[in-house]
Amino acid sequence: MKLFVFGSSLTSSYWNGAATYYRGIYKNLHALGYHITFAEPDIYGRQQKRDAGQIDYATVLVYQTPKDLDRVFAEAVEADLIIKHSGVGADDERLESEVLQCRSKSCKAAFWDVDAPASLARVEENASDPFRDLIPRYDFIFTYGGGPPVIAHYLRLGAKNCIPIYNALDPDTHHPVSPDPTVSCDLVFIGHRLPDRERRVEEFFFAAAELAPELSFLLGGEGWGSRRLPKNVRWLGHVCSSDHNRINCSARMVLNINRQSMAGVGFSPPTRVFEAAGAGACVITDEWAGIDQFFEPGREILVASSAEKIVSFLREIPWQHASEVGQAMRHRALRDHTYSLRAQQVHEVLRAGKELVASPTESSKSVVHSFA
Repeated sequence: MKLFVFGSSLTSSYWNGAATYYRGIYKNLHALGYHITFAEPDIYGRQQKRDAGQIDYATVLVYQTPKDLDRVFAEAVEADLIIKHSGVGADDERLESEVLQCRSKSCKAAFWDVDAPASLARVEENASDPFRDLIPRYDFIFTYGGGPPVIAHYLRLGAKNCIPIYNALDPDTHHPVSPDPTVSCDLVFIGHRLPDRERRVEEFFFAAAELAPELSFLLGGEGWGSRRLPKNVRWLGHVCSSDHNRINCSARMVLNINRQSMAGVGFSPPTRVFEAAGAGACVITDEWAGIDQFFEPGREILVASSAEKIVSFLREIPWQHASEVGQAMRHRALRDHTYSLRAQQVHEVLRAGKELVASPTESSKSVVHSFA
């Protein structure tokens, strides 16, 4: 089966939190025999900060927007399934509409939401948003997270279906490595400074650092340069995905802080949780509904409702105990939460769609190219 995908970027994680997710999903769909073309716009300087290494599981089509879109659509109609991810970052409304115009007896369309709270808030806050009327026309709605609340919401809006395909672990990419003393710390948090996350970072990460001046904290991600940092916080700036193992394996504990909208909906473990799990790191997460669907609190993951609780974990749990929690989390992720399992779930959903019952086609050699 041929898939044509519109997404933010497969080649770069720069200002692109979905990169790990895309790579894990499409690498493993390719392993099942799918031929994948991934179209991404040349925006935000991502092509100057590629960090994916060799991509041998997809043909990556880098296009100039909007001038190349007509030619991109001419290629897309040759696919069996066109996937429009949310948050491409350019021409999203046009893509949402024109992907549906490419549908035919042999070509279906899916909307794959990598930020369901934002997409759903968008149509609820603006009843005239054109995407509201498009939702029922998609053959499939996939979501990056959200669980029962998101499924119910999409179905109320007329979706034919809604299938969460959660984040997961690619053990070939995220795995234990030797600690690096230059980034050793008690707690690390990696996340860009975003309006929907900043207040929670203040409440959990910075407040914890203020409460525990004797401990060392590491902060990664873009946008924090203008924020005055506590003396025990060191800022790294953008952290390439290739450096995540090194940093996760060098911290006593790794902090996850969900964006406010994701925490409110629940059932939304971000990529950093599974990246840390792959490294065998001990993860502290903020509290949200559905955590126990993925990992057992207290044994495989630590759950904190406040900065005070984070500090108590840091002061009371030594390196050895933290390592045991991290190893238990890694074993659970390898058993239940790999991208191989997620890709198999997608495969089964597509095969169950009666018009899409077809054997995956043998993939040709993959390349990265751009329109001239």
